[in-house]
Amino acid sequence: MSTAPLTGAAAGVVTIKKYANRRLYNTATSSYVTLDHLCQMVKDGTDFVVYDAKTGEDITRSVLTQIIVEEEGKGQNLLPISFLRQLIGFYGDSLGGLVPRYLEYSMQAFARNEEQMRQYMSHALEGMFPFNPFEEMGKQNMAFFESAMKMFTPFYPPGTIPPGKTSNGGAEPTNLEELQARLNAMQAQLDKLLTKDK
Repeated sequence: MSTAPLTGAAAGVVTIKKYANRRLYNTATSSYVTLDHLCQMVKDGTDFVVYDAKTGEDITRSVLTQIIVEEEGKGQNLLPISFLRQLIGFYGDSLGGLVPRYLEYSMQAFARNEEQMRQYMSHALEGMFPFNPFEEMGKQNMAFFESAMKMFTPFYPPGTIPPGKTSNGGAEPTNLEELQARLNAMQAQLDKLLTKDK
């Protein structure tokens, strides 16, 4: 079997060794790497396993978990607090053995429909933000636009008056039920999209 360093799909599974000083060594490239490098490898679709250099133990799971912790710490939070609480609650539970398969299946289903999801979100944003100069926005579209913007009031720059605010500083009452209804409607559309081809 060839020992020449390979990368990408041709490499198969890349072996990473973790030493006592916490340094990570990529045996395929004969170089030390960081968690950021491993994160990019995951995004690039490069499969790898991580072994403890001293004991030979497979520590891939803990390293991937560490990558998630670092990514969450950078500000892009993909894991809701409620989800984390529920996940922790399943440790030691009799149903805990079913959780990994359920999560794996859910993520596989999401990945299968990823392109459709991207197209859906793109079209949804185009509907909210019509940049086509030849497209005439009717009153109905404008009303929808202003209504949608009320959901993102905290993101308006200083000095601007977002929809729902009056020029004298007054504010219209927040309708939480209406906001929840909109979110439920969007969730229903996403669920329908994910199950359409099943």
